[in-house]
Amino acid sequence: MYNILVCDDEKDIVSALTIYLQAEGYHVFGAENGLQALEILRREQVHLVLLDIMMPGLDGLHTMQRLREFSNVPVILLTAKSEDSDKILGLTVGADDYVTKPFNPIEVMARVKSQLRRFLQLGGGSVTASVLRIGGIELDDDAKAVRLDGETVNLTPKEYDILRFLMQNPGKVFSPSEIYRRVWDDLPLNADNALAVHIRHIREKIEYNPAEPRYLKVVWGKGYKMEADPR
Repeated sequence: MYNILVCDDEKDIVSALTIYLQAEGYHVFGAENGLQALEILRREQVHLVLLDIMMPGLDGLHTMQRLREFSNVPVILLTAKSEDSDKILGLTVGADDYVTKPFNPIEVMARVKSQLRRFLQLGGGSVTASVLRIGGIELDDDAKAVRLDGETVNLTPKEYDILRFLMQNPGKVFSPSEIYRRVWDDLPLNADNALAVHIRHIREKIEYNPAEPRYLKVVWGKGYKMEADPR
């Protein structure tokens, strides 16, 4: 049984999502604010978080920042705002996906299942090896671990998925829309901006000089690729 944390200051939303999640067989922890959510995350084994952005006290974005200091659990943000800037800001601080209120519970359940599948199950149709190596980067898909020159690199689940996909296809150039479809398993919505945020964070973690990357390259006007033979 997977454990889901639902954090929202609106009790009706927590109750409604709890009903739908329990109907799918999940165990649900409820929280009304960011501090409660962090306490639960430190105390319990949580496999996914549904986190409201607009909350009094510690809001969702600041909760995300604290959460990412000790956990890589997948996070889906719940936001009443529809502006792209709010969604991008959420991705910037480490979220894996977002749902805009008012939301369709069926859509939320689909996104929950998608994130859990990516985070908890091994591989997929395109996985050809459990350990991928390019230069000094080693990705162990069984352990869900990434190392750079033997040192552990802490990636969020979405950053991990993007890196794994590109390492599985070294030297091939993929457009932002294609990467979005293959990694998010969804139609590309604002794919360029969403992906650019994740690419920047991955570079900061795996590149010696993110401004002059050896591994994760941009091909202007076409997309991104992982160098097959980085120099």
